[in-house]
Amino acid sequence: MISETYKQMLSGKSVIRELSEYATARAKEIGADNVFDFSLGNPSVPVPAAYNETLVRLIRTGDPMLVHGYSPSLGIPAVREAIAASLNRRFGIPYTAADIFMTSGAAGALAHALRLVTAPGDEVLTFAPYFPEYTPYVNLTGAKLRVVPPRFADFQIDFDALDAMLTPGVHAVLVNTPNNPSGAVYAAETLHQLADMLRAKERAFGHEIWLISDEPYREIVFDGVQAPYVSAFYPRTLSCYSFSKSLSLPGDRIGYVAVNPESGVSAMLATMCGQISRGIGHNCPGALMQLAVAQCCDMTADLSVYETNMNLLYDGLTALGFEIVRPGGTFYMFPRALEADAAAFSRKALKYDLVLVPGDSFGAPGHVRIAYCVDTAKVVRSLEAFARFVRAEY
Repeated sequence: MISETYKQMLSGKSVIRELSEYATARAKEIGADNVFDFSLGNPSVPVPAAYNETLVRLIRTGDPMLVHGYSPSLGIPAVREAIAASLNRRFGIPYTAADIFMTSGAAGALAHALRLVTAPGDEVLTFAPYFPEYTPYVNLTGAKLRVVPPRFADFQIDFDALDAMLTPGVHAVLVNTPNNPSGAVYAAETLHQLADMLRAKERAFGHEIWLISDEPYREIVFDGVQAPYVSAFYPRTLSCYSFSKSLSLPGDRIGYVAVNPESGVSAMLATMCGQISRGIGHNCPGALMQLAVAQCCDMTADLSVYETNMNLLYDGLTALGFEIVRPGGTFYMFPRALEADAAAFSRKALKYDLVLVPGDSFGAPGHVRIAYCVDTAKVVRSLEAFARFVRAEY
């Protein structure tokens, strides 16, 4: 029998992907330079040369059985050691290899983390605006995603709303900072308050509440600041990471789960991830990629381009009358549309070859997401198209 669950999902395809496909087709008609495609969060800066050099060196001189063979189910031990050491150096948390599980990107990390700390019927809270794929990520485990409404003024956490929704059925809270789609970075004060609330609710409910931190944009922050490291605030934290954005290699599909050693059960949970892989077939990421990121895990691509793009768009769009919470990181911004119906706003923008994603699926109607991971020259040219759009339509 064909699965009705997945069959029904065919009618609810990703709006982001649909708009990206539209932009690709439109580019074939009028040329890619004339389409301002802000739909897809695909990193636009080059991979560091050192990463490519590492790949070539591994292929040419590495042990073929190690470079091209199956990795151990938890990841290559030396790779796990290198990542643990890097996290320890950067954030002062005493990770060891036993706390690290290698995954196929952040999506693979979340697939394991959610199954580690929830059972079917449990509730998982996240905060709007949120990445729409969290819904299938959570619900297809048998748990249920519930969304805390946004605090539009700054896209930090609305703690009154959280307090009302943090009921005994909740066993995990999923955060994403720096945030897709808003670009907001949770302040240390926000994370302290969140940790205090989770501890209080644990005492009240008599069970643990785990914090799952989705942090592929951790290194893309602006104004010379560093994003607070979520695990430093709460011991029962699972950090889900991908090198897709920091090293600009989304197609290489490599990331990890790092279980906070202060939880007291980190080695057990990391080992349990190997058993979860047996059930979901999401195991053994490519050995070559593991070995390469182990040697490059303290590097980044030239991420400054995103700050340049952000400032150009923020200044240009606010001058046109858009209300925008200034992003603290990522390569997204989330302006309020110039009419209540963001979908209608986005459809009108297409007439000017501006491809913007309505905020409804992110849990924040009335806003649109702009993914400015594009060439800076195109960002500059897009501002004239935005001006024509606003003058003609509003």
